Amino acid sequence: MKPDPNDPSLSVGVIGAGVMGRGIAQIAAAAGCRVSLSDVSEDAARDARAFASRMLLRQAEKGRITRAEAEAAVARVVLVPGLRDLADCTVVIEAVVEDLGVKQRLFAELETMVAETCVLASNTSSFSIGAIAAACARPERVAGAHFFNPVPLMKLVEVVAGERTDARVEDFLVGLVERMGHKAVRVKDVPLFLVNHAGRGYSTEALAVLDEGVATAVDIDRVMRETAGFPMGPFELFDLTGLNVSHPSLESGFHQFYAEPRMRLTPETRLRYEAGLFGRKSGAGFYRYIDGKIDRPSETPPPEKLPARVWVSQADGRGGERVAACLKAVADAVEMEAGDTPSTDALCLVTPFGVDATTAATEQGLDPRRTLAVDTLYALDRRVTLMATPVTEAAVREAGHGLFAAAGLPVTLIADSPGFVAQRILAAVVNIACAIAQQRISTPDEIDEAVRIGRGYPQGPLSLGDELGAERILAILDAMQRLTGDPRYRASPWLRRRVQLGVSLKTPDLAP
Repeated sequence: MKPDPNDPSLSVGVIGAGVMGRGIAQIAAAAGCRVSLSDVSEDAARDARAFASRMLLRQAEKGRITRAEAEAAVARVVLVPGLRDLADCTVVIEAVVEDLGVKQRLFAELETMVAETCVLASNTSSFSIGAIAAACARPERVAGAHFFNPVPLMKLVEVVAGERTDARVEDFLVGLVERMGHKAVRVKDVPLFLVNHAGRGYSTEALAVLDEGVATAVDIDRVMRETAGFPMGPFELFDLTGLNVSHPSLESGFHQFYAEPRMRLTPETRLRYEAGLFGRKSGAGFYRYIDGKIDRPSETPPPEKLPARVWVSQADGRGGERVAACLKAVADAVEMEAGDTPSTDALCLVTPFGVDATTAATEQGLDPRRTLAVDTLYALDRRVTLMATPVTEAAVREAGHGLFAAAGLPVTLIADSPGFVAQRILAAVVNIACAIAQQRISTPDEIDEAVRIGRGYPQGPLSLGDELGAERILAILDAMQRLTGDPRYRASPWLRRRVQLGVSLKTPDLAP
């Protein structure tokens, strides 16, 4: 018999009273479910119920629910000492330690104590649902319900069907999640599921940029926040999550994907992990923390020096237009040269995509000592990223910095790199999302919505690729792979085909 997720008498068992378990108990009770909360530690269970009670009553104080509704929800959360007390539950959600052996033993024991119709769900973020279910006599009733922290605020749950999960179990969990007021996304049982998989582009490419000495962690974060509009830079995010959590997860994902180059790490996180530099929780990570607050380094004051003459390449028409529009503010202070070639003492500005400043300068026949590259992936209205060649003269770098600072913009100066900071990271984000779509891990629409909600991105990665221009993203990836020879930059067939066809990255394939 298929359980009804909207049954008023539905009973939810929650095993594990940590930060995830107490959050799941809170939203289940708020949705009208009876909740049986169990933990091996009675103190942890009591603390979890007290926490859920405070949160529910706080919602009443803020007017989101009535006092009577809050008190009724609190009354629906009951502490139970052991698994036998979950016998009458409609569904049991496990939120214990991330240890596969522990979860397998728990599920094998649990299924002998609950009704045959009871659905068993794991909140795991690391392990295959199929592997957990393999310990059960009836694996078809086991599925994943991966909530995100903090559960009441992160309105997303990945519902994961294992190889042997009954479709009715998946449907039930989707309905239950929606009853709890969250968005349910159906996801294949693959390593990292969907959201954590999609997030690898943001984190691993940022690490590669740092490892290559292209920019500092602080500068990378500034570019991604201020230019690309992300709520947090990748290294701020590492510090918030904690490398004691992030580093093992990054390594595990890399190995679970059989050393997929797109998932490849650099030594940076391991070195910091071993040194105990976890981030906010340890007081230091990529940033220092004073009384729990991030201590952001101040930017160096820009030089006042301006170039006498500036020539802007028109090799990329849109890029040249964006630079010219930005520099209208200083048109009275410098001479803007026109023509196909610059004078012998002009500052040369190029606007490449995917290639480095050296390649752009040499291919266009420019003097690399007088050349700076400008990232024009986005309009130049929030922050400007300038890239120097290895031989760009110091005076030229300073003049370029001063030029854009005089136009009223903060400037990030980086070392030569195939692709700028934002180009590299965003191309990786879009490319991995395309690979996820290609693997049918979820639908294009759900990929976008899940990543937007679960990662806090300004928009879904496939929509982002469409907005920036899928052909532009493909050009960046192809140029980077050509220059570096690194397979991490190989373009997903999903991306390449849609560029060739001139259609949206969200255009689905026909089901095989």
